[in-house]
Amino acid sequence: MTDFTSEKQIITDLYRHLDTASPDTTEAVLKQFYGPNHIWRGFHPFDEIHGGTEVAERFWAPLKTAFTHLQRRQDVFMAGKNEMDGFASAWVVSMGHLMGLFDKPWLGIAPTGKMAFLRYCEFNKIENGQVTETAMYFDIPHLMMQAGLHPFPPQTAAHLVQPGPMTHDGLMLAPQPPETGEKTLATINAMITDLGQWNSGLSLEDELRRTWHEDMIWWGPAGVGATYTIPRYAKQHSGPFRAGFTNRSKTTHICRMAEGHFGGFFGWPNFTATPTGGFMGMPATDKPGEFRVIDIYRRDGDKLAENWIFIDLLHFWKQQGVDILARMAEEPRT
Repeated sequence: MTDFTSEKQIITDLYRHLDTASPDTTEAVLKQFYGPNHIWRGFHPFDEIHGGTEVAERFWAPLKTAFTHLQRRQDVFMAGKNEMDGFASAWVVSMGHLMGLFDKPWLGIAPTGKMAFLRYCEFNKIENGQVTETAMYFDIPHLMMQAGLHPFPPQTAAHLVQPGPMTHDGLMLAPQPPETGEKTLATINAMITDLGQWNSGLSLEDELRRTWHEDMIWWGPAGVGATYTIPRYAKQHSGPFRAGFTNRSKTTHICRMAEGHFGGFFGWPNFTATPTGGFMGMPATDKPGEFRVIDIYRRDGDKLAENWIFIDLLHFWKQQGVDILARMAEEPRT
């Protein structure tokens, strides 16, 4: 067994204190758990933040003010060594939703007074008993759509409040057999190799079949949506994405890890690409753009079965000259 019990306990304790903190006490919680040179990476408009004080002031306190009775609903909780630094550092990953009553404005989005879900995934690096790096990625357009706004043209796949793993085994509180995680990581790496080619010589569907189950589920971000089975994924996202972009850079990750049947990665950015054929119903700009992405996977047997994706589309489109947040602040809710 590979035992990450101590690292997981640090994050469990952090969440226990943070989830029950008031807007005014989040700073004290973060300063207790974060190291002195902590780096926090979040989606636009937060971007890179240094230190618990600023993270509390800019992200957690406003969020907890806007969403009353905020609770964390985890679907995946895992830990592992980071392949990108030669398996030297340990990271703990949590994925799920933050759910609360949307009672006050947040980021210019008008409140609904109803339940709302903020999809999130968070990677935390643990060193000497403290959190030294965090990647906290979240789906703000998904929240906008719950609030009756329309940040993008109609998406190609389904808009859903997304469930966790079909197998309901993503909360890995106990140690997992290391060979299981090694197999998951190897499968993810094989998929990344195929994904980076865009010229395998196979049809897109047959290329996907090398590492994906036929009934795979791709839980994509709002603006693209969720899609089911290889043919529909090829039609509703992968095919249009490849057709819409050129000059895709090589993939770079800050962390890539796996535990049990789950694994994932994040980059800052993961890659760059130039929209030359239109994307998400928006016109081509011919301007290179960054893709900040978290992917979480579930392996079943020798292939990948489910994939949860977080893409900073607000950042990407801001680079293309479209400020989605500013535009939504002026849009009437339907």
